[in-house]
Amino acid sequence: MSKSKPRDVETNFDAFQHALDALDVIGRWNWDAATDRVRSDAFVALLFNLAPEEAEEGVPLTSYVEAVHADDRQRVLSLIRRSAQEGSTYLTEYRVISIDGRTRWVLARGRFTRDRSGKAVAGGGILVDVTRMRMSEGTFDDVEVPSGGVPLDRAADLLIAAQQAIVESEDPTLKILADALLMAVGRRLAQRETEERRRHMN
Repeated sequence: MSKSKPRDVETNFDAFQHALDALDVIGRWNWDAATDRVRSDAFVALLFNLAPEEAEEGVPLTSYVEAVHADDRQRVLSLIRRSAQEGSTYLTEYRVISIDGRTRWVLARGRFTRDRSGKAVAGGGILVDVTRMRMSEGTFDDVEVPSGGVPLDRAADLLIAAQQAIVESEDPTLKILADALLMAVGRRLAQRETEERRRHMN
């Protein structure tokens, strides 16, 4: 499957690098089971080597899967399938090959919803680029991050569900507020993971 690249690749590289140079970089995505389309913001699109315009319109889930590092792909797919079957949340880290050709680490938190028959109907979540943290710590082993029942985890799960519902409502003001709150919680999750890693290293 060929991917359409952004028209102005150099500009996108510069914008992507600028975003990655920020202290914390977070993106969001939503999946509609009926169409098997994933819609994401520009940051997630560039992380997964996709054109932002296409990602905003929605592309097949396989387009994102192709960008997951080959060594992590089966583990991530198994985790996502299990989460979709159970209608549960997941929290994990994995590598992706981004639009600039580099391998990057992401911390991913997602949630799936099911209908009354138990079939997955939607999904959504956030991604945090944790490459800088991984590089500074020298921790490049595969990591499965346990999803806990602490308040921050519950808040992230509820916000992901709320954000999905707000997207469906097509209210631009609520969407801006929901996105801002989801991003703030994503930053806290990333900070917490960094602190946890430092504690385990000491």
